[in-house]
Amino acid sequence: MKIPFSPPFINQSIIQEVTESLKSGWITTGPKVKALELEVESLTGASNSLCVNSATSGLMLALKWFGVKEGDEVIIPVYTYAATALAVLNIGATPIMVDVNEDFNISISAIGKVITKKTKVIIPVDIGGWPCDYDAIYSLVYDRKDDFQADSENQRKLGRILVLSDAAHSIGASYKNKQSGSISDISVISFHAVKNITTAEGGVICLNLPRPFINSNEYAFMRCYSLNGQTKDAFTKSKAGGWRYDIIHQGMKVNMPDVLAAIGLVQIKMYNSNLLNSRERIFHTYNNALKTKCWAVIPPFESKYAKSSFHLYALRIKDCSEAQRDRIIEKIAEHGVAVNVHYQPLSRLTLFKNLGYENSEYPQANKNYSSEISLPIYPQLNPKELDYILRTVINSVEDVLC
Repeated sequence: MKIPFSPPFINQSIIQEVTESLKSGWITTGPKVKALELEVESLTGASNSLCVNSATSGLMLALKWFGVKEGDEVIIPVYTYAATALAVLNIGATPIMVDVNEDFNISISAIGKVITKKTKVIIPVDIGGWPCDYDAIYSLVYDRKDDFQADSENQRKLGRILVLSDAAHSIGASYKNKQSGSISDISVISFHAVKNITTAEGGVICLNLPRPFINSNEYAFMRCYSLNGQTKDAFTKSKAGGWRYDIIHQGMKVNMPDVLAAIGLVQIKMYNSNLLNSRERIFHTYNNALKTKCWAVIPPFESKYAKSSFHLYALRIKDCSEAQRDRIIEKIAEHGVAVNVHYQPLSRLTLFKNLGYENSEYPQANKNYSSEISLPIYPQLNPKELDYILRTVINSVEDVLC
């Protein structure tokens, strides 16, 4: 049996929606993108949302909006995908990497140790769809408010460090009765091909800025900025007599096209009732089979204040070395089951090593990484396939460890 790790969910309704977009004669940013933004706002509770061509672009746009520049510092977890750090580097700022907790998410105490007057933003990452401890993050941000040095108009308006959530994994998750996308000042969700909701490539910026900001105004600014700083999108310009436009910002070209929004538009409408429920069902199937195994560390998924989006099933093997973990993955692959590892700490990657990040400074991240195996979790998996995955994983672990 061959089981892929994370194929996209594509059904006939999605194909029909995309075909409709192709036949309409309008395939770049237009009405389907706007419809998807409204669906995101309905699902997440965000005040406003802006679809872009990737979550990486979304993070960069949010950082630029806040006036982050060369010499500024942005705190991120070392345990994340490279895009979190690259978004910071690509606008000229410096990522300050900190260690994580056992639950994979950013360590609050580690954040507190590295805040300086250069700190402009904290980017917590909801690894696997498990929300960070946002109350603790905000408590720290407000405690250090007097240390904040504002260098731009938006920084002066906020008057503190911006909390910019990398919510790439967590659409559908909740934290203290708030949906992911409405928990922090700004959240960026990914619609990449392997995510819970996909547009093939894409992402969305969710705005929940406090007063005196007016989120609709900031949305209008970011929308213009995402279109090369142009005052009219192509759809508006195409209308009779609507050709004249202006360029008012040195913007970016990071808009999402309608033909891709069509994929996400169908998925988001069936998300809570179908796709998310299926992921949760699979997650609990794994839990029920693995909870009796003395070597299995079940990933976090629910507490009295938070619930996961079930994006990843990040299984850890207790007291397992990295070499043993790698042998387990090889054995699983021999039986046709594709698994993954989320993530290699950034400090282990060549780019960041060359920039001076020392891997030894992040012991918990390395401990999490060395024993982690991500199991397939997506709505198309059927009971027979789940049984095969579990038997393969259990047998492979016990072959190596016992």
